[in-house]
Amino acid sequence: MTATPGQPDSPSVPRAHRPGRPASSRTPGRPLRDALTLMALPLVAALALPAAFAGGGTRRWFGGRAENQRAEAQAAKDAAAAAFYELDTAQRDLRISIETITAVDDSPAARRAVADFDALGRRIDEVSHRYIDAVDAHDLDRDDLEASAASRARAELTAAREELGRVKQELDRFTDGLGPLLGKAETQLARLAPAVERARQALLAASDALDSVRASGLRADDLAARLAALSPELTRLNQGAGQHGVPQTLERAERVSREAEAVRVEAERLPDRAAEIDHRLVSLRTRAQALTTRSEQVEPTLSELRRRFTAACWQDLQHVPDSAAENVRRAEAKLAEAQTARGAQRWADATALLSTVRALLNSTDEAVSAAGDRLHRLNAVQKDPQQEIDRTRFAIRDAQRLAMAGRNTPDPRHARPLDDAVARLDRAVAGLEGRHPDYWHFLTETEAVRRAVAGVVSAIREERGAGH
Repeated sequence: MTATPGQPDSPSVPRAHRPGRPASSRTPGRPLRDALTLMALPLVAALALPAAFAGGGTRRWFGGRAENQRAEAQAAKDAAAAAFYELDTAQRDLRISIETITAVDDSPAARRAVADFDALGRRIDEVSHRYIDAVDAHDLDRDDLEASAASRARAELTAAREELGRVKQELDRFTDGLGPLLGKAETQLARLAPAVERARQALLAASDALDSVRASGLRADDLAARLAALSPELTRLNQGAGQHGVPQTLERAERVSREAEAVRVEAERLPDRAAEIDHRLVSLRTRAQALTTRSEQVEPTLSELRRRFTAACWQDLQHVPDSAAENVRRAEAKLAEAQTARGAQRWADATALLSTVRALLNSTDEAVSAAGDRLHRLNAVQKDPQQEIDRTRFAIRDAQRLAMAGRNTPDPRHARPLDDAVARLDRAVAGLEGRHPDYWHFLTETEAVRRAVAGVVSAIREERGAGH
């Protein structure tokens, strides 16, 4: 739809230039511009024309009936023009809503809405053509307008107004149905500008943090490369959603914000990270030296174990001196590599190497400690095995009391493993008899018995807890 006849503020556009209306349908004779101008003539002026004639005008007088029909036709024409204008305004507003939806949403529902709007637009064009044809077909200002012609004009213009009104109702129903789609689109559009601005600010903050770090003497080449990789994304953000789409621009802005923020955080942490790596280098180097000293004590410990206890008590520790020395040697080599990476400011490499050094030293520490701990425990049980026996029997009796709580007879699922634990402990105690008892076997057996008993206790408590 285009300019609206009968509206004072609407431009008078020749019909031949109106989009969507074929020029071949124009009525020859007086231009439509005159018709549109006369449509704006107030009804009072039209009714006053007989008085003007009486005062010396040129219009012929045809009697009261013809003038009444002319006035009614003019009123119908004005009402049709108002309906046309109202429909045109509603269509323009709806087109803005459709354009908002299509800018954001490419879902099937949005595509259906666009197709339905196009179909409705064709329907609007049809009734608009019929309205314009009705206006062009009747010159209500003719001096010799007959009553019958005015009556036909009134009927056709009234029918055009009613048809325009029906289409306006269809348009209103369609507009109401667009509510969810339009609300979603407007929400995304409202998020767009702030999201893009956040992305720009995040990039600026990351750049400032990187400049500050470099000013302190740290290169941060990897962070600079990550920030440089975001430059094309900033270019796309600046090109706007019109070129790349609203959903894509929103996603890009949020991703740029996240990545730029990560660069900023890492850049601000970099001085602390460098200091932490320096501290770990010193700490791990000191620990490696201490482990070297401690590992030298493993061999005397093994010698005492060999001299005082059976082979089963120490055979699994035979490899400790050699493996400890090898692990310390490898740890020191990795420390040297980490120092080189730190000097080159390859922070990730330095951190990974220091983690490897720590793992090597942890395993060495455990192995070296195991030899001394073995000797200590064997000395204790050799001196007084009864303490270990009593500890294990107490665990068994405690589990037996729990199994009998509230029962006359224990549940076989609990009684059987507890009976097995008693028998296993008795066998372990019996193994201490003889000239060269295997104390390590005794210790591992009592530990295994206590673990089995703890499992029974845990099962009983879980079952009773579930029962409550």
